[in-house]
Amino acid sequence: MVAKPDHIEFADGTTIPILYEDRAVLVIDKPAGWMLAPDSWNRTSRNLQRTLERSVKAGDWWARSRQLKFIRYVHRLDAGTTGILLLVKSPGAIHPYSRLFVGRHVEKRYLAVVRGVPAQTTWTCELPVARHRRLRGVMKVDLREGKPAETRFRVLEAGPDRSLIEAQPLTGRTHQIRLHLAAAGYPILGDELYSTRPHLVQPKAAGKGSTPPSRNQQSILAQPARTRLDVPVASAATPSDTVPALALRAVFLAYTDPFTGKKVQILAPFDAFVRAYGFKPESVPVLEWGLTQSERASACA
Repeated sequence: MVAKPDHIEFADGTTIPILYEDRAVLVIDKPAGWMLAPDSWNRTSRNLQRTLERSVKAGDWWARSRQLKFIRYVHRLDAGTTGILLLVKSPGAIHPYSRLFVGRHVEKRYLAVVRGVPAQTTWTCELPVARHRRLRGVMKVDLREGKPAETRFRVLEAGPDRSLIEAQPLTGRTHQIRLHLAAAGYPILGDELYSTRPHLVQPKAAGKGSTPPSRNQQSILAQPARTRLDVPVASAATPSDTVPALALRAVFLAYTDPFTGKKVQILAPFDAFVRAYGFKPESVPVLEWGLTQSERASACA
């Protein structure tokens, strides 16, 4: 019996590692530059969902070896974000897995490299997030009309001018981590959108009848704008050609299988990502996430 390939391969030679698979899902290590929901037709050549569907329909070996007839994402990663992306393998799995994400029953951890060194080693941001009314695909912090958003942050390691951050989003708003870090004054390296547009992350005071900012929100908004976003991230040197332009990687996902009740934990390799920015992989606290040392070693080998 021929073994199933451990990666997806498209006709153009693009390969995408498969991190985990069972009867219902296929979890991949999404590369940078692929969109799941393109904002305009001129970007459809990098539409990951469409390319996956075409590959399945064409009977490419990775899909044919699995007798795969269907593939669909149930949550999203930004085009520039790399790492764990869960895909379902049948229409019947869409609702159960979508409900996990919408109901906040999935634990997610990201690694981000930011400009600057936070004064606090841990903090939580609860600034609400809304879509920009005029700019397609752009979000903003909005105290009046934004939806609730919450992200926990922890500094794992700090250098002279940048820091390695663990981000744990408790809600799933678009661009949530990017907005919350930029609002705190520590934009992600390579995030040209939110590092150079302070009006998107520095909201005006809430109007009459609006919910007043929390103490956490007040402390973030009180930071001087000059010290928060004074240097465009675009000027930062990229450590390696292999490093994505946006220094944000989804590295851990945990949930309870809605069909079997089994606890599933998935870890994406992160050693190369961390080292490329001058940090130590040992700084990433995977054992605190519930993984064993052997699981960490096998995932990042």
